Amino acid sequence: MSRRMMAEWEKQRAVLLSFPHEHSDWSDDLNSALSVFVRIAQAIAYKEPVYIVCDNKESISSLFCSMTNMTFIELPTNDTWTRDYGVISIEENGETKFLDFTFDGWGGKFDAHLDNDVNKSLQQKGYFGTTPFETIDLVLEGGSLESDGAGTILTTSECLCNPNRNGGLSKSEVEEKLKKYLGATRFLWLDHGYLSGDDTDSHIDTLARLISPTTIAYVKCDDKNDEHYEALSAMEAQLREFRTVDNKPYNLVTLPMTSAIFDKDGKRLPATYANFLITNHAIIYPTYNDPADKTAGEVFKALFPEREIIPINCLRLIEQGGSLHCSTMQIGV
Repeated sequence: MSRRMMAEWEKQRAVLLSFPHEHSDWSDDLNSALSVFVRIAQAIAYKEPVYIVCDNKESISSLFCSMTNMTFIELPTNDTWTRDYGVISIEENGETKFLDFTFDGWGGKFDAHLDNDVNKSLQQKGYFGTTPFETIDLVLEGGSLESDGAGTILTTSECLCNPNRNGGLSKSEVEEKLKKYLGATRFLWLDHGYLSGDDTDSHIDTLARLISPTTIAYVKCDDKNDEHYEALSAMEAQLREFRTVDNKPYNLVTLPMTSAIFDKDGKRLPATYANFLITNHAIIYPTYNDPADKTAGEVFKALFPEREIIPINCLRLIEQGGSLHCSTMQIGV
């Protein structure tokens, strides 16, 4: 049996979103949160189907001028971070298969029992069609994994080896699991790097992203007075040591950092340009009303000349600890 985890840049069937509701942590200012999700959904649906999980199809669909490429699905949820509880798309013996791992609210930090049932409900209601579906008794979040589609997995030890996930597995134990379930053959482990305000224990999609089998884009901190400088510099040094399948250094592309952004209580928020989404036709990236927004956009234009580059203000999202990529999960064809 051959398996491989699909790369995000491969052809997608749809993107899964889960909209905020009045019983979620977004309830203090629900309308402002909904407006961001509406913009994300519209940007995707321009050329690609979107599955929108929501608490009320009628009220959520009324937020859109056009519902082309949109499917509204009523399901109960705790929160909106489908990157971490949506299915992971793999290819098994040449056919697409969806894997449903356990989601426990990033190591039990938050209630996630409803989110953990979303994939099973989508499968039971027929939204995945006849695509094979497997539920796996292992805590694993999509935001913790980057795949090149050819067996290489980029991840962080802070997350996958954390005692709050699966009792704290060693790197070799994690590798055995990912070889079995994802068909992984190579592992690039980052042991450094974090973002203040991040609840995920350093998900890779906030720090460094595989752009192609030979290119990694990563967050770089140039300010020696910034609290992230030491950890992100150590991460950069590790990235420089990584080698491709052909034993060559990766092409490393730097993404800027924003100025420090704080919430009303003075807590620093995890603003990162690494949290972008690759769709079939576009790169949708987060902005934060920061001068670096434009710089990040230019980087994406250079990296993805064949795709449309779409910025979306995600200041509201980082108030709840995530950003644009965290809010989406692509579903493989």
